[in-house]
Amino acid sequence: MKIIESGVRDVATGKNVTIVMPSNIYGCTLEDDVFVGPFVEIQKGCVIGKGSRVQSHTFICENVILGEYCFIGHNVSFANDLFKGGAPDPDAGNWISILIGNNVTIGSGATILTPSICAGAVIGAGSVVVKPITVKGTYAGNPARLIRAL
Repeated sequence: MKIIESGVRDVATGKNVTIVMPSNIYGCTLEDDVFVGPFVEIQKGCVIGKGSRVQSHTFICENVILGEYCFIGHNVSFANDLFKGGAPDPDAGNWISILIGNNVTIGSGATILTPSICAGAVIGAGSVVVKPITVKGTYAGNPARLIRAL
């Protein structure tokens, strides 16, 4: 049996970073004034921008760049392996990278399956984002659609 302890390892941090344990955060960068709630996993290659907040029970997969002053609600999931072949793809080279603009709000329980969300967008709780968000606005539903431009 092999047991790997969760924790915080190989993380570059700015000033005033708060991480509430237990969390599993590794191989990433947390910029100044970032808050990470409990039961969060942030994987390698991620950057969490200055002043952003990641609430509890959120999963941020490899290679997510989160802009400055973003709010990620409770139990949000980011996924970069879209199972295009009908099963998990072991080749990370086939996975998408995800870029979230500055000042984005993502409501609790949302799932992010797209390469990009533009700055200032608001994603409603429980929404499933499957296409790039290119217009600043409020989006909701499954699949998420524009409810109102901002």
